[in-house]
Amino acid sequence: MMLNYDAPLYRPPSEARSLIFQVTLGCSFNECSFCDMYRSKDYSERSWEEIKGEIDMMANYLPDTRRVFLADGDALNIDSEFMIKIVKYIREKFANIERISCYAMPMNILKKTDEELKKMREAGLDMFYLGIESGSDIVLKKVTKGAIAKTIIKSVNKAKNAGYIMSCMVILGLGGRTYSKEHIRGTAEVISACSPDYVGALTLYLENGIKQEFLDKFGEPFIRINDDESLEELYGLIDQIETNEENPIVFRANHGSNAYTIKGTFPQDKQAMLEKIQWMKQHPEIMRPQGLRGF
Repeated sequence: MMLNYDAPLYRPPSEARSLIFQVTLGCSFNECSFCDMYRSKDYSERSWEEIKGEIDMMANYLPDTRRVFLADGDALNIDSEFMIKIVKYIREKFANIERISCYAMPMNILKKTDEELKKMREAGLDMFYLGIESGSDIVLKKVTKGAIAKTIIKSVNKAKNAGYIMSCMVILGLGGRTYSKEHIRGTAEVISACSPDYVGALTLYLENGIKQEFLDKFGEPFIRINDDESLEELYGLIDQIETNEENPIVFRANHGSNAYTIKGTFPQDKQAMLEKIQWMKQHPEIMRPQGLRGF
C-alpha cells in the first residue's frame, strides 16, 4: 500500500525518512531561475477529503511514523485554518509524531499574521525550510527570487519569534564570478542577522531544462565559478558569519552538489571549519568527482 504521489516529488535531504503528504501541488511562485523542481506542474491545493483519506490510510499502514513533511514546494501558501486542521489531524492519527515540517517562501511567512503563525505552531507545525539562496539584492533580482535581503531576514526572524525551527539554504556560485564577493558578503550578513537554526550550503547546478532561462534572466554574461573559487566562497561565507552561543547555527555543506564537504556549529566550530578549508585547498584529491554531483 503506497501513496499515489503526483510526481515529481521533492523533499529536503534531512526528511529522507519522513512520511510525505502532498497538501499542495507545485509552487505558486515558480519563477526562480535556478529551480526547475515544479516547472511541470500548475499550482493547486488539494482537498480535505483527499488529504484526510491519505492520512487515514497511512495511519493504519505506518502508525509509528515520527516525522511528516508536507509537500509540495508551497504548503505554507494554504489558508492558515486549513493548515491547522491538517496538522492537528496528523497529530491525532499518529501518536509518536516528533516533527511536522514544510517548505516556506519568505513571502508566505510574511503574508501570515503573527497570530496565525503562532496558532499553526501550537497546532503542531514545527519547522520551515526556507531558501535564502543569496543575501545580495543584485543576485536575488538576477535569479528572480521574488525576495530581497531585508524581507528574507524579516521572514526568518518572524518565524523564529513564533517558535519555529528554521532550516535555510544558500547557493554557492549563484552570482557567478562577477558577483562572487558581493554574493558571499550579503549572504553572510543575512545569516548573521537572523541566525537560522540550520544552514545548508549547496552549489549552483544548472539542470539542462532550466539553464537557458537562468542565463537569459541573469541579464549579462554569467561566468561560472570553478571548484577552487567555490572553496573560496565557502571560506568567505564561514569567515563572515557572526552569531553567539545563545543563537547557535548548525552549518552543513555536505549536499550532493558540493565539490567539498564541511560541517560544524557556529560559533564554536568556526575556526576549525576555516582551518579545514585551508587544508582542503592543499588536498584536491578529496574533491567529489563532477559526475557524482547534482542538485
